[in-house]
Amino acid sequence: MPVETIRWLDGLDGAVELIDQTLLPGQLKYVRCETADQVWEAIRVLRVRGAPAIGIAAAMGLVLGIRGSQARDWDEFLRDLRQVKEHLATSRPTAVNLFWALDRMERTAREHSALLLPDLKKRLLEEAVRIAEEDKEVCRRIGRNGAPLLGTGETVLTHCNAGGLGTADYGTALGVLFAAKEQGNRVAAYVDETRPLLQGARLTAWELQQAGIPVTLICDNMAAQVMLEGRVNSVIVGADRIAANGDTANKIGTYGLSVLAREHRIPFYVAAPVSTFDLSLKDGSQIPIEQRDPEEVTRWGGLMIAPAGVAVYNPAFDVTPARNISAIITEEGVIKRPDARKIARLVGKRKAD
Repeated sequence: MPVETIRWLDGLDGAVELIDQTLLPGQLKYVRCETADQVWEAIRVLRVRGAPAIGIAAAMGLVLGIRGSQARDWDEFLRDLRQVKEHLATSRPTAVNLFWALDRMERTAREHSALLLPDLKKRLLEEAVRIAEEDKEVCRRIGRNGAPLLGTGETVLTHCNAGGLGTADYGTALGVLFAAKEQGNRVAAYVDETRPLLQGARLTAWELQQAGIPVTLICDNMAAQVMLEGRVNSVIVGADRIAANGDTANKIGTYGLSVLAREHRIPFYVAAPVSTFDLSLKDGSQIPIEQRDPEEVTRWGGLMIAPAGVAVYNPAFDVTPARNISAIITEEGVIKRPDARKIARLVGKRKAD
């Protein structure tokens, strides 16, 4: 990925700069966020999106929200921090990285509560930047771990966008493709458009073109035919939350692709960092699913594409059962045929550390 998705500029008095993904692929533009409210809006309207990138944005947004705190002691500062944290947490409900990053920021504050207030604010900024830097390395490790799963010259089907735009700069699902290419494997990809907001058409196709990976765009309802014709060898997607048993929430339409892949005996892979696992949830039925604005379905480019007043159901995510997943690719290793025991062994230890 030739550009950073999100970055912090100019020290504690600076700002968050992020790519406005609502403008791609027509325009590559960074927007500047100087308040926590602006970061909240950027997350909510999908200027920044993708679970890891949302986590990074939230951590940096927390710094923006508390840097002006005039707290006189630790208890007052903690109240200020929690107020900002709770506000940012309302931006989107499904991506667990949002809550993971905010919890990590509060934990960092608690661990350094003895610092003077100016020094504590600087420490929190350091932690937010560290989360972004760690993500860059984590995604490259995911890519390296996943690349051996792809055969020579393999063609992959992917859904939505799990590339550099959804992380700090490299990607999870697309990171596997990037790593394979870097290792000399001439991989290719089919990308479905991903209705209703076309993240596949607008973002993933653009990223793969930038990386020089051959890409073919299809409509969402063409996936079954593409599989039937033997045009793809595997499916790789990202994740927004993974339950303790391996059930995985990802962009709406992922579950359907997993069913099709199983029917056509095509491996179905999920690529995600350990931070995306939520071991507090026994299975996917407990994952909260975000419901979004009906106009995302009834309008496009300002034009009505459905009858006025029609009822709309617009969940942003669905849940793929673990039984449909061939492997989950993480920075700590590959979990083949995931289940609660295997996940606890790999992910539980890492999260405890």
